[in-house]
Order: sequence, then C-alpha cells, then structure tokens
Amino acid sequence: MNRLIFLLILTFLTNCSLNENSKIWTKDQIEKKKQENLKKVFKDDKKIIKEFNSELRIVLDNIKINNKIKDDKNNYGAQGYNGDFKKIETIKFKKLKNIDHLNYNPIFLNDGIIFFENKGSIIRYDENNKVLWKSNFYSKAEKKLFPKIYFIKDNQNLIVADTISKFYSINVNTGNLNWSKNNSYPFNSEIKKYNNRFFVVDYKNTLRCYYINDGSQCWNVKTEGSFTLSNTKTSLVLVDDKVIFNNSVGEITAVNIETGMLLWQLPTQSSNIIYEAYNFQTSELVSDGKSIYFSNNKNEFYSIDVNSGAINWINKINSNILPIIIKNLIFTISKEGFLFVIEKNNGNIIRITDLYNQYEKKKRSKIKPIGFSIGNKNLYLTNSDGKIIIVDLSLGDIIKVEKVSGNLVSKPLIFKNNLYLITNGKIDKYN
Repeated sequence: MNRLIFLLILTFLTNCSLNENSKIWTKDQIEKKKQENLKKVFKDDKKIIKEFNSELRIVLDNIKINNKIKDDKNNYGAQGYNGDFKKIETIKFKKLKNIDHLNYNPIFLNDGIIFFENKGSIIRYDENNKVLWKSNFYSKAEKKLFPKIYFIKDNQNLIVADTISKFYSINVNTGNLNWSKNNSYPFNSEIKKYNNRFFVVDYKNTLRCYYINDGSQCWNVKTEGSFTLSNTKTSLVLVDDKVIFNNSVGEITAVNIETGMLLWQLPTQSSNIIYEAYNFQTSELVSDGKSIYFSNNKNEFYSIDVNSGAINWINKINSNILPIIIKNLIFTISKEGFLFVIEKNNGNIIRITDLYNQYEKKKRSKIKPIGFSIGNKNLYLTNSDGKIIIVDLSLGDIIKVEKVSGNLVSKPLIFKNNLYLITNGKIDKYN
C-alpha cells in the first residue's frame, strides 16, 4: 500500500511543473529566458564603456513637466526646475552617524520641510527654516543605535519606519505621537500608502501591510532571505490593484494590494546571490503603469510586464540608480558615468554619452553616481566625490561641474521650482 502511494506521488510530481505561462517563474526558466529569447542591443558580455550616437539630438519639446515629490510608481519624469543653481538657503541638523549614503528623503510641505537627525529626532522647519517642533520617541539605549528614518505623509499624520525595528505615527502639526509599535526586524525600504494602509519591507525581505490609524498588521508576504544584510534600500511601487517590490536577492514580487495574495514572482539572479547580497545593488523600481523598469550592478536593465511578470526585454547596462521615464524614452546613468537613452518599448539604446570625460582615468574609476533628476531642460547628477554635474539633456553636453560636498551627498531633489541637496548636517536649497 505504501509503495502504491509513493508511486502515485512520484507520478504526480514528475508530471507537474511550471510552464512558461506560469505566474511564478523558476530560476532555471529565467536563465533560459535570458539566454535564448531576449532582445538585446549589444550581444557580447562586456560592459558598454564607449559613447554611442553622441551627436544625436534628443527632441524634448512639449514634454509634460511634473511637480511630484512622491509618486506611487516612482515615475517622476521631468520636474519643474530651470534655475541658475545658486544656493539661496541652508537648513542645518546634527550629522547622522554610521552612514555611507544619504538616501533618506525629507518630507516637503508647502510651508516647510520635515527631516531627522542623528539620534532619531524628527524636526519640522517652517518656510523661514525656523524649527516649529522637534520630537524624539526613542529611549536612551535606542538613541545610541542612531536610527535612520523613512517616512511618508498621510493627511495630517507622518508615518515613520526606522532601521532599529520601530514604526510609529506622529501628528504633522504638533509633533505629538499617535501610536508606536515594534517589528521583529529593522526596516530598509521606501514607504507607500494606499487608502487606509501603508506598506514597508524589512531586512528579512518581508513586505508588511499595516493600518494607518493604529499600526496593526493587515497582512505580510515573506520572500527569500539572504545570509548577509544588503546595503541597498528596497523599493516598491503601487500599480492598480498591485503592490510590486524587489528584495535583496533580486526577486521581483507582485501581490494583491487588498489581500496580500501572491500574483506573480520573478527571480532575476541565481541562487548563489543569497550568499552575496551585501554586494548586490539594484535600482529603485519605476513603472509607467504597463511595465516595471529597473537595473542592477550585474550589468542588467529589465523591462517587466506589470500584469504577468513576463520579461519584455533585458539590456546590458550596469546601474543601481533610479531610471527616469520621459515619453517613450528612459534615461539612466551607469556606474561608469555614462548616460544611456533607451527606447522604452523595445529596449534599444539610441545614445550613450560619457559624463565623466573631465576626470582622469585613474580618478574616475573611484567615482560613482549617486542619483539624478531631470528639470525642464537639464539633467542634474550627483556623484560620490561630492560634485554635481549639470547636463544639457537634448545634446548631452556638460554645462557645469560644481563641488557641493566633501563626499556624502544625496541625489538632487526638485520641489516647487527649487533644487535641494542633502549633505551630512545640512539641506541646501538652490534657485
């Protein structure tokens, strides 16, 4: 009898497998898809390190100018900024400890800014940079851990998640605490909100959904973890009825926004990545509503269908910073300092411009891009050497290179026709 049951189970398992129409892709399938069926502009395995079509003019007439500082799809496009890049204001705060990057964004208000400082104090500044309130909800022991904070505004409340496992809500007008809770693991992601819920990912690669009013959990979705902590912030986007997020081992997962039910999952790396997650870097996700776009430091730039998780195309671009979509074009910058212009629908590269051509060869190998934003006509790129490069986007010509920090600097942030840069200890505003 036991032998009969064993044979039945064996027959069932050998006849059941994920086919190419399955919602959950296996690692073998993704490797086969990469190697056999993908459209790639450059067929060799070498990183692209030369200019291409550098004389090509990109026509950007009549593009839509956005004024977004938060977007559910991370789709910011061209922002309303065409200033002279002259510093006009500075907000100072106590320097953050134990950091090697500044990917913590302030909350921009119509009448001020909210940010945090080294021991977890959250500060609201008015339009004249005066402190309206300063609140700290950490114990003496917790302050010594120097929590780093991710937050999002929901009406008159500020939702906070941090790197020491706490999450809480405070009133934007008073700085008073609404509620506070603890997670089993620290958080390491953007926060997104939808109706009465918010979403955040922790270091165990678990997506958690909480109710905004009291912080109680609605559901959670666990994905594969790694043996090391990643130094890349997890990204998520909301598209229609889906929450789509990445994790530290390269999986892209889509779940139902109401129930947390798994819709599809796409592994983009081999199983060995769980041992190497600390060195694996991926960009934030961005979506145009139909596809998801992202890249990594494994020389892969992906376009993935939102509804099925199927791969539209992969191209060989080595980048870990958020790409920007404008009309049918995608703009991104490789870790080697090359600006790529890509056709969104088919992945064809139409122009590559060297933005680091002013550096000597030995020096440029030590410099990495931090992030970029696009204004009305120009591109603004910050780098690990504390410099910002301003580029004419249409022609690819470098307009200006300026030192803005000793080393640590954030990506450029654009709000209400001004550009902001965060360095360690201050926020500088440019006209």
